[in-house]
Amino acid sequence: MTARPSQPAADSRPGAAAAWLAATRPRSLLVAISPVLVGAALGWQRTGRLDVMVAAIVLVAALLIQVASNLQNDVGYTVRGAERVGQRTGLPRATAQGWLPVTVVRAAVVAVVLLALVLGLWLVLLRGWPVLAMGVASLLAAVAYMGGPRPIAYTPFGEVTVFVFFGLVAVMGTDWVLTGSVGATSVLASVAVGGLAAAALAVNNQRDIAHDTLVGRRTLAVCVGAAWAGRCYAALLLGPFVLCPAMAWTSRSAALLLPLLLVPSALALRRDFDACPPGLAYNQILFRTFRLELVFAVLLACGAVLGRLVPI
Repeated sequence: MTARPSQPAADSRPGAAAAWLAATRPRSLLVAISPVLVGAALGWQRTGRLDVMVAAIVLVAALLIQVASNLQNDVGYTVRGAERVGQRTGLPRATAQGWLPVTVVRAAVVAVVLLALVLGLWLVLLRGWPVLAMGVASLLAAVAYMGGPRPIAYTPFGEVTVFVFFGLVAVMGTDWVLTGSVGATSVLASVAVGGLAAAALAVNNQRDIAHDTLVGRRTLAVCVGAAWAGRCYAALLLGPFVLCPAMAWTSRSAALLLPLLLVPSALALRRDFDACPPGLAYNQILFRTFRLELVFAVLLACGAVLGRLVPI
């Protein structure tokens, strides 16, 4: 059964700023901030080196990649007509609602990608071809998530993609760009941060499981079912805390145990996920997962700073 979503009344049409906020989804940008923060802090703990300007450029480039992905998701979903099938429970998409033209958002994707490339080229001059490889791969993954003939978002590999690029690549890449090396603690932290980022996508896919089935999106949740998808979320959410003792050991600082303060919050979030009714209620679980990742990253970074300033 198909039904076109009702168009918003003229007096309910948001302004340009609100429409662009809907398309760029600023709350999701936390998944781009967290790994850069962790990689920079752990690199400084290990080497005592931190070029603030370079770190700022890495952060802006990471944010641009996430913005490009969000814009492509908005327009890619619309041009495939998925909004016209059934009743989607996710956040409103600016192009599907008619708030922004598809052509304008596509142009914005190109502009954001080009800006990210310009910043990336400066980093390439600093650290060479590995930065180019990481940057190009990250941009391709961002656009391919909802672009191309076979978008990643229509496969079971969304969580893996987020884990790799917003965890492994982002944390270790930041450390390497800033210090010229990658520490063992950064490797472990990249797994932890990537797990939390993937957990956020797992919430998104759990929320949309019924609609994704209708439109032919074979997400991990659709493929394994809601029960197993919930177990996957629990593993992604709680697994990072298991890594905290290992990070404290490799960094020789008990201060990296600080994220364990969030264990009660993570357990409560896992319980609320299991008890959450289908539909829009998952949005609050999603936002809480974003916040948990950021606070985890902040505490881990604080632990790294303390570990260097006050060895314990």
